[in-house]
Amino acid sequence: MSVTVDGDKKESVPGRPGRAEQVRRVLRGPRPERIPPLAAAVCALAGLIGVAAGLSPAFRHGRAHAPAEVLPGATGSPAPALALGSGVLLLLLAHGLGRRKRRAWRAAAALLPLGAAGQFAYRQSALGVVLSLAVLALLVVHRREFSARSDPRGRRTAPLALLLMGAGSLGLGLLLVGAHSGQALGDPTGADLLRHTAYGLLGVEGPVEYAGDVSRTLGHPLGALGLLTAVVTVHLALRPERPDARLSEDDEPRLRDLLARHGDRDSLGHFALRRDKSAVFSPSGKAAVCYRVVSGVMLASGNPVGDVEAWPGAIERFMATARERSWTPAVMGCSRTGAEVWTREAGLDALELGDEAVVDVADFSLSGRAMRNVRQMVNRIERSGYTTRVRRAHDVPDDELAAIRRAADEWRGTDTERGFSMALGRIGDPADGDAVIATAHRAAPASPHTDAPPHGGASPHPDAPPHGGASPHPDASPHGDLKAIIHFVPWGTDGMSLELMRRDRSADPGMNELLIVAALRAAPGLKVGRVSLNFAMFRAALARGERIGAGPVLRLWRGTLIFLSRWFQIESLYKFNAKFRPRWEPRFVVFRKARDLPRIGFAAMRAEGFVTLPSPRPLPGRRAPRPRRPDARVGPYAEEGAPPAVRPARGPEPGGIRGTPPRLSI
Repeated sequence: MSVTVDGDKKESVPGRPGRAEQVRRVLRGPRPERIPPLAAAVCALAGLIGVAAGLSPAFRHGRAHAPAEVLPGATGSPAPALALGSGVLLLLLAHGLGRRKRRAWRAAAALLPLGAAGQFAYRQSALGVVLSLAVLALLVVHRREFSARSDPRGRRTAPLALLLMGAGSLGLGLLLVGAHSGQALGDPTGADLLRHTAYGLLGVEGPVEYAGDVSRTLGHPLGALGLLTAVVTVHLALRPERPDARLSEDDEPRLRDLLARHGDRDSLGHFALRRDKSAVFSPSGKAAVCYRVVSGVMLASGNPVGDVEAWPGAIERFMATARERSWTPAVMGCSRTGAEVWTREAGLDALELGDEAVVDVADFSLSGRAMRNVRQMVNRIERSGYTTRVRRAHDVPDDELAAIRRAADEWRGTDTERGFSMALGRIGDPADGDAVIATAHRAAPASPHTDAPPHGGASPHPDAPPHGGASPHPDASPHGDLKAIIHFVPWGTDGMSLELMRRDRSADPGMNELLIVAALRAAPGLKVGRVSLNFAMFRAALARGERIGAGPVLRLWRGTLIFLSRWFQIESLYKFNAKFRPRWEPRFVVFRKARDLPRIGFAAMRAEGFVTLPSPRPLPGRRAPRPRRPDARVGPYAEEGAPPAVRPARGPEPGGIRGTPPRLSI
């Protein structure tokens, strides 16, 4: 664009292209990175039109459908089943093209010439031929933009599914058609019935004619069988790769070496050593990003491990892997520094997710009015006979460590271990000897019936145990005097990060407060100066929403969070952490586009164990229920280990792994 200055002088306006440049841009066509979304949009539009034509006879025979038949991929078939089936398949193909799948590009490149030929042969539509060939030319010229790999197993499973499901659908359809052969007009042969079944699977009318509405009655199930076969085949061919999440034996020593040198930067660094994560390293090997692929989302957690100067190299490798395999990149729970590096180096966006509670040991004290509730609770529990032990894992005897693992597993409350970004998933591993284990103990009261009379001489009581000692008390636990466990992982050389909290359901409330206070008291002797506690989601909104003068939007958001706290421990975790007067460190979720957030949220809930999807089972059967203690509490707080008695007015206690909410099964 140009402007006139003083009536005779022209100069270009900075930042605006001239008219000649605009013409060149139009002739040059769209930029390469916009080709996949453009091809996906055209394919999706044709698919939506096909679905509408299959579901709505008025649209199929209306004026609006005629111009839409020139779109690449539009069938224009008068058969509603064929129009609906082709529309659904085009939507699946559009999803693959939008994710830059190589197989989707091959399918589109093979179908577009057939579509152009159909436009020329059956409709004599020059515009339809030109549009199909134009889209084909764009796909061929920019074929390098479609480089994402699909699941390698699809090369075998997709043809196998087509063969098996096609044969099964053909057999079921043939049985269905044969059952109605008596209502056919004329005397159709077996070959006619077979052809009629095959045509019905494709969504078109077969050669056999029936009396009444039998033809429509048969057409719907046959079309559904054919559509199901096609959808499963296309899904298996285009689905993203799902690698086995596993930390290799070579990667774990490298990560431990990076944590030994740079682990002080992030309290979540040690959780990168979960063995159900994969790792991608920077070219120099001085930094790494650990991740797991869930529902097509390449989900990392925390900051990159290693030297900050090498983070960009690891992030670049991470993003390249996501592009190569068509995964959606995302990061859960990174710090402010990590969010800044991710957004700067990868062009991503960040959103504050919540705050992590960090207690400085030197500043912690139970004195003062602010700590009165915690102080009174701890004193009351200690007067009840509870004692605590805080030790490094390598200082715990092997037999006691095994007992702690068994108790933690039984008190878990769910079938599977939860956690991803803030959980290690194991206790007492020899490689994690620097972890800190705090346990609460209380000896069961002895029965008055013992194996010896108080003055000697008399025989033992008939109800005494056969091997001597006190009789078992009704409240005795199979784990002896062990009543609660909390586990910390190392945070650099002078810190530790809370990993899980478990307790016996028969123990008194307040076990978590007791053990956290015991760990903070023992921290100086362990040379620990900072302790990371639970992560409180949306803490800032809860804190600001309860202040005087909060706006209506903020109060509405806080009310929504309190309502959700009935099922998820949002408010209770915030209040539990606030008891210890911590400093709050914000944590962020990093994502590529805002429309990816629902998918990322669902993948994160699956990774953390909040949502479980049933895996296909070859034979139906009822899974044996996990044994529970008679006093186990069932409900939203089943995992936190509350006793069956009525809860105190102070609210529920958080528990589980880093205060996780209950699991949702779908």
